Amino acid sequence: MTVDPLSPALPAPQQSSPLGAVRLSATGLRVRYGEAVALDGVDVEVRDGESVAIMGPSGSGKSTLLYAMAGIIRPAEGTVTLRTREGAEELGSLSDAARSAVRLREFGFVFQQGMLIPELTATENVAIPLLLIGMGKRAAMERATSLLEDLGLSGLAGRRIGQLSGGQAQRVAIARARATNAQVVCADEPTGALDSKTASEVLDVLLAETTAQGRALIIVTHDEDVARRCSRVVRLRDGRVVVDGETR
Repeated sequence: MTVDPLSPALPAPQQSSPLGAVRLSATGLRVRYGEAVALDGVDVEVRDGESVAIMGPSGSGKSTLLYAMAGIIRPAEGTVTLRTREGAEELGSLSDAARSAVRLREFGFVFQQGMLIPELTATENVAIPLLLIGMGKRAAMERATSLLEDLGLSGLAGRRIGQLSGGQAQRVAIARARATNAQVVCADEPTGALDSKTASEVLDVLLAETTAQGRALIIVTHDEDVARRCSRVVRLRDGRVVVDGETR
């Protein structure tokens, strides 16, 4: 789906009470890389307003599960169903182009190193997903600037990524993740490269910009402190869910 490039309007974020309706569900996911089994019959669902930490030892399938649920990779077996603004979509049944379009519109991403483009300014990085969905450049830059202001980066909007601290760069990534009003934010080790104080501050911002506004948040992490801040923890071992429970 595209936005009329002549109009800067975006659909308003859907408001929802904590632990609202199911936003994203995975059923019977199986993924192999050659002979290695990455996911072996995984079932997970995520609700609006919920933060889910995915944990487990290296090689347990954490990132694979995140990428399968976000439609980045297609599982060999199983289904991933997303409740979109238009209705339910089974991501595996979509063409690559259609799945990319849904991912661009409905998901936001925050990675360990931000995955930002160093040659661009903070504002330009945030504007990228808006330009990709068809918003005009002026409107996209204005929205990007506003998002950065909301996150306390108004004085740094014109700086390139290499001129920012790690915590500032992750705030840029969070601003980019919410640019299209995506209802699911996927974060892969978003605090992994940060010191403990900065990591806590970034997590504060990430939660405030997602679950506090009724959006779903999925975080892959090795950090038990991060997991305790989430409402639920899913622990994997050898591609299977061994724990799925609330943290409080």
